Amino acid sequence: MPDIKLGKVTHYYDKIGVAVVELNADLAVGDTVKFVRGGEELFSQKVSSMQEEHKSLDSAEAGQAIGLKVSQEVKDGAEVYKVVE
Repeated sequence: MPDIKLGKVTHYYDKIGVAVVELNADLAVGDTVKFVRGGEELFSQKVSSMQEEHKSLDSAEAGQAIGLKVSQEVKDGAEVYKVVE
């Protein structure tokens, strides 16, 4: 089954390790996501924490812009996919 495109990184806060992602699909804590830029997979990780307007979320829907805690630096414009197993 192909991975689901979730959206794009619109900003990265390097001091706190958080990427702002505009969602095109639903996402929940515990899902596995991967970050891709220029056709190259950067890294994958499980979603451990996400927020909207400084409020913690267990899940988010398409259309929301969320802050996602990431394990590595990621550049603006990187595409985010939900890994389907």
